Amino acid sequence: MASSTASVPDWNFSQVFGERLSGEDVQEVDLISTIDFEKKGDYIATGDHGGRVVIFERTDRPDDRSRKELEQLDCGNKRHPEYRYKTEFQSHEPEFDYLKSVEIEEKINKVRWCTTSGGLLFILSTNDKTIKLWKVKERKPEKCKEMDQNTAVSSENMLLAEKSFVSEQLETSVPNGYHLEWTNKTPRSIFSSSQEQSAKMTKNEEGAPARCRRAFAHAHDFNINSISNNSDGETFVSADDLRINLWNLEFSNQCFNIIDMKPSDMEDLTEVITSAEFHPIYCNILAYSSSRGFIRLVDMRQSALCDQHARILQDREARGSKSFFTEIVASISDVKFASDGRHILSRDYMNLKLWDLNMEASPIATFKIHDYLRPKLHDLYNNDSIFDKFDCCLSSDGLQFATGSYSNLFRVFTLGDGNEGLTLEATRSPNRKQAKNQPRGRRASLSSLTRGQFWQANENSSSDSSALANDLTAKMLHLAWHPTSKLIACAAANSLYLYHA
Repeated sequence: MASSTASVPDWNFSQVFGERLSGEDVQEVDLISTIDFEKKGDYIATGDHGGRVVIFERTDRPDDRSRKELEQLDCGNKRHPEYRYKTEFQSHEPEFDYLKSVEIEEKINKVRWCTTSGGLLFILSTNDKTIKLWKVKERKPEKCKEMDQNTAVSSENMLLAEKSFVSEQLETSVPNGYHLEWTNKTPRSIFSSSQEQSAKMTKNEEGAPARCRRAFAHAHDFNINSISNNSDGETFVSADDLRINLWNLEFSNQCFNIIDMKPSDMEDLTEVITSAEFHPIYCNILAYSSSRGFIRLVDMRQSALCDQHARILQDREARGSKSFFTEIVASISDVKFASDGRHILSRDYMNLKLWDLNMEASPIATFKIHDYLRPKLHDLYNNDSIFDKFDCCLSSDGLQFATGSYSNLFRVFTLGDGNEGLTLEATRSPNRKQAKNQPRGRRASLSSLTRGQFWQANENSSSDSSALANDLTAKMLHLAWHPTSKLIACAAANSLYLYHA
């Protein structure tokens, strides 16, 4: 990492796509289920519960700006990335497995951009069982340059050329089968029609929005929870609860099972795989997390079946008094490598942790997210909120981290600036303050709790958790950090919000 500390930035609203009106109901199929930036940050891809993938394109790329605009950027404030809707396509459809009598939802679990070459874009998308490789951008055809009328050519020569052309044409069809029709037009009208035709050709520059190149199926008995592209640009892994498979992008009919945690007797099962991520630099290093709060690193050069980990990261200092909920909240929902390849960011239900690969015993930093919910773990378990899986992300310099929470809130932390962090809300005014005075006898919202306004239960308060459950419905599970700029994309229900610093 660049340094041990970084200044705390001021985050501001940038854009929103799919913003819903106040009181507007959101259909479940429209809920965003995953977000991913393209490697250069020129595109954003989102997947939803309806099996659709939506692509957003950056509009302020350097090659699209004039020289004057670039000079203004050098001497003035740098512009933050801006995007516009580009295209969308139906990636997955609902299916039914007749052998197991199980319905397979169309929900997109993950999308991951592939390495680009020659101006083409490819993206992987997966539901519970099938991974698909999509070609989402065709090569642009060259523009037809419009021919300017040459004033040096006299009208007499034009008329002679027209006469010569007509005399050579017969009424029969030409050899290619198309019939040429000639109409009397002045030379000026002839060139005008050509210009109109070439102008029409320049408008249709984009090809098909998406085309499925390959489908990687029938390799997972359990639901796929993550996919990750390798730095070699040729392979990727897909992980379910008990197995991780290695694929080649060119071959969809075979894969290699590199990790198998399925015991001979399922009653002996103690943990499951929750996430897998390739090392950003070394193509042979893979990290995967488990429901017991472990992060294992494997070296694929050691053996074909990576049943022996090269290193294991576990927070031994957090192993204190155990309860029924200890292992549930310790389950890691997401892991991300820093760009330097030495640090890993992990997210469990309660905390966000930063790990150094050279320090296996404990994380180098722990950021508390849901510590205020510890007295409510029983209620969270009853309404299944304790099983929510939150994403995490970090900046390109590895000094800032972000993750989501409830009430459409997300937290941004800076290394070396303490563990308080900055709490923002997915609205057009992310820094707006909540009312400090809460009515007596009523439960404060989770938004107030995360801002340090704690609710003191009185003797007459009801033990019913319905108020708590209502606050938990607005959850921000998915977010991503721009690969080069201080820009965060986060999903609140069906809306995609962008914030810049």
